[in-house]
Amino acid sequence: MLSDFHLFDGQESIPALALRGLVLFPGDVMHFDVGREISVHAVEYALENGCNLYVVAQKDIRVDDPVADDLYAIGTVAKVKQILKMPGDGIKVLAKGLYRAKTIEMHTGGDMLTAVTERIDLPLPRRTTDSLLAKMRTVKQLFETYSLSGNKQAPKDILLGVLAEQEPARLVEFVCANTVLPYEVKQEILEQPTVIKQLDRLMVALEREINVLQIEREIYDKVKVQLEQNQRDFVLREQMRIIQSELGEDDDTADELDEMEAKILSLQVPQDTTDHLMKNLHRLSKMPPSSQEANLLQTYLETCLELPWNTYTKQNYSISSAKRILERDHYGLQKVKERILEFIAVSKIAPSSTGQILCLVGPPGVGKTSIAKSVAEAMGRNYVRISLGGVKDEAEIRGHRKTYIGAMPGRIIRAMADAGSQNPLILLDEVDKLGGDYKGDPSSALLEVLDKAQNSTFRDHYIEVEYDLSNVLFITSANDASQIPGPLYDRMEIIELDGYTDVEKFNIAKRHLVPKQLAAHGLTAAQLRFSKDAIFEMIDGYTREAGVRSLERQIASCCRKAAKAIVSGESEKISLTAKNLAHTLGRRKFEKDDDRHENRVGQVTGLAWTSVGGDTLPIEVIVLEGSGKTQFTGKLGEVMQESAQLAVSYVRSIADIYEIPGNFYKTKDIHIHAPEGAVPKDGPSAGVTMTTALVSALTELPVRGDVAMTGEITLHGDVLPIGGLKEKSMAAYKNGYTTVLIPQKNLPDLEDVDQEVKDHLQFIPVQKLSEVLQLALVRPTKKEARHQDLPAVPQQQPPREKGRRVRV
Repeated sequence: MLSDFHLFDGQESIPALALRGLVLFPGDVMHFDVGREISVHAVEYALENGCNLYVVAQKDIRVDDPVADDLYAIGTVAKVKQILKMPGDGIKVLAKGLYRAKTIEMHTGGDMLTAVTERIDLPLPRRTTDSLLAKMRTVKQLFETYSLSGNKQAPKDILLGVLAEQEPARLVEFVCANTVLPYEVKQEILEQPTVIKQLDRLMVALEREINVLQIEREIYDKVKVQLEQNQRDFVLREQMRIIQSELGEDDDTADELDEMEAKILSLQVPQDTTDHLMKNLHRLSKMPPSSQEANLLQTYLETCLELPWNTYTKQNYSISSAKRILERDHYGLQKVKERILEFIAVSKIAPSSTGQILCLVGPPGVGKTSIAKSVAEAMGRNYVRISLGGVKDEAEIRGHRKTYIGAMPGRIIRAMADAGSQNPLILLDEVDKLGGDYKGDPSSALLEVLDKAQNSTFRDHYIEVEYDLSNVLFITSANDASQIPGPLYDRMEIIELDGYTDVEKFNIAKRHLVPKQLAAHGLTAAQLRFSKDAIFEMIDGYTREAGVRSLERQIASCCRKAAKAIVSGESEKISLTAKNLAHTLGRRKFEKDDDRHENRVGQVTGLAWTSVGGDTLPIEVIVLEGSGKTQFTGKLGEVMQESAQLAVSYVRSIADIYEIPGNFYKTKDIHIHAPEGAVPKDGPSAGVTMTTALVSALTELPVRGDVAMTGEITLHGDVLPIGGLKEKSMAAYKNGYTTVLIPQKNLPDLEDVDQEVKDHLQFIPVQKLSEVLQLALVRPTKKEARHQDLPAVPQQQPPREKGRRVRV
C-alpha cells in the first residue's frame, strides 16, 4: 500500500493522522504527542520518505480506532519537521501546516491510515474593503481583550504579532493557534469557504470565550473573597459551591433547612426560644455548607431539636405497686422503703410540690443505685444515671459555649436527651466526690439544678436558652455525707443506707445474688446448690464489707468453678457446704481473731466510722523507761494526736487514784500505736479508748476483751457524744463483742441501730471517764473503789445468748 502513494489531477494519496482534541491550521507550527500504533507508523513513514502528512481532527476523542466516519472531512496537509521518542511506544511530533485539504477517500486497513486528499485554497479578497478591515480590527481587539481576560495573560510578542498582522488568512490562523477555543469551534473555522466567513465565525467564538472568561473571573473573585475570610483549605469547596449556586443545584441543603425550620416551628416552647433557634437557622442558611461555622451551627440546632420539649411519660402513683417493686428488688431497708413510699404519696397529692431532693447515703454495695432504678420503675419515669465521681470542671454540668471547638452540652442536658422525656428520674451518683479547681466548682453549678425554685429556667451554656428541669426527679447518692458541700447538702434530704447484718446478707444472697449469678453463668439450681452454712461461711470468712459486692463476686467465683467442673465432666451436680467451700474458694481470707477478746494490758478496742461503714480501732500503749517522751505511730491525724495528749494530761490528774507514779511523764516513755499503720486515722472519738489503754499500761491492769468503746473526752474527764453510732455498733457486732460503752448523750441514736444488733450487744452509757475505767478494767484498785461511790462490776461477763433482748 505504501508504494501506491502518487499525485494525480490535484489529488494526493498520503499517510493520514487522526488528532484528538486538536486542529492544525495552515502556517501553524504545532507540537503534539502521538501514541496510537497506526499514528506512529504514519508519522515515521512521512518523515522517512519525505512525503507530507494529512492531519485531520477526530469528531469524538473517546474513539480509539477511528474510521472514515469518525473523522472530519477537512483537514490540513502538514510537513513533519521532527519527531522525538518518548518513554514507551509514544513519540512527540513537530509539524507545520501547509495547506487545507479535503478527504476524497480514507483507507483504514493496514498498519496506518492513508487518505486521498484534494487541496482547498481560500479565495483571496481582490481588495481590502472597509468591511474586511473592520472585521480584522474587531478580531484583533477581541483577541487583545481575550488575552487580558484570562488568569494568565498572553505573551507580549504574540499579542504584538497579532496586532501587526495584515493578512486576513494569516490573522485567522495566528489567532486560532494562540487561543484556547474548543476544537469543534476551530474545526468549524477551518471549514469556512472564505476568509470573510472565517473572520465572522472567529469573532463570534472570541466574543463567547471572552464572556466565559469574564464569568470565570467573577467566580474566581468570589472565591478569592471567601478565601480571605476563611482558610485556604476550603478554596476548592468554595469553587464548587459557587458553581452549584450558579447552576441551582442546592436543593438537598434547602430541603434539610426547610425540615429543620418545620421542627422548630412545631416545638411548644416559649417564643424567646423559638426566635433564638430561628435566628441561628437563618444564619446557617446564609453560610457556605462546607464552612466550619456552618457545621457548628448545624450541630447546635440538631442538639437542641433532639431535646424532649414538652414530652412526658405517664406517671404512676400507686403505693401498692411501688411497694411491690421495692420488696421485689430489695431485702430489708424498711426505713428507706417507707420514706420512698411517703415521697410517692406526696407526689400524687401535690404534683407541683417543691419537696427536697432525696440523697441516699451509705457504704458501697448497699443498693443505692438499684433503689433509684426501682423508684423510676415504680413511678413510670425514664431512668438516667450521671456519674459525678472525679468531675472537676463546671462545664461538665453547664456545658461549653458553642463557639469553642469541640463544644458540647453539659451532663444534665445530655441526660435529658438520653431520657427522651422531660420528667425522667436522674440519679446523680457519687455526689460527695465532686472536685473543684481553677476551671470552676461543679458543686456550685448543681445548686441551680437541684433547686426546685430555680431549675425551671435552667440555662446550659451550649444551648443558650432556658430549659425546664422542674419536672425532673433528682436523686443523689453518696458514701460520705460530710464530704458534700454545705449549700448543696442543704438542698437535699438525707436517707441513710447502713451496712447489712449477716442475716440480711444471707437473705440478699439467697433471693437475689445466687439466682442472678446462676443465670449469668448458664447454671441451674439443680446443677449448683448453695447451702445455708456455705453462704454464712462466705459472709464470715471471705468478705468483710458493709454491702454485698464482694459477696456477689465470691458467688460468681463459685459459679465459674462449678461451670468448669460440669463442662469437663468431673461432676454433674455440685453442692457447696461450709466444709467443702475451701476447696472452691481457697482458704479463708478473714480468720476469727479470738485473741482480740482476751483480757490484755494496754490494749483496748475502739470503734471508728469510715466511708464504707464502721470498723474496730484497736489502740495499743506500752510504757518504757525513759525521759518522758510520747510517741505516736499508726498514721494518726492531728485531732487524734491531740486526743492522746488529752489522755496523758487526764491520767496525770488521776495518777494518785490509781497509784501511778506522779512523775511518770518525766521518767517514762509512752508509745501509743494504732494497728494497720498504712491506713490514715483521725477524729476525736478515740479519746476514751486511748485513756483506758494508757491507764491499763501504767497500772498493769488488763482491759476486758469483750468490751468496745467510743467517745470524745475533755480535760476534766467528761465523755462527749460522737457520730456514726449506728455504723460503729454494727462493727462491734460483726467482730463478736458483747458490750459497747457509749456516751450518755448518744442514747437517742440507738433508735437507728438495727434490732438484730441491739439483740446481741449490751450498750452501757457513760458520762465520766471514771465510769469507763471502772467498767473496762478487770481489777479496780481498792483506792479507786473508796474514792468513787460506784457499784461493783463483775470481772468478766459471759457472752450473751443469741436472740436474747438486752438492756440499753
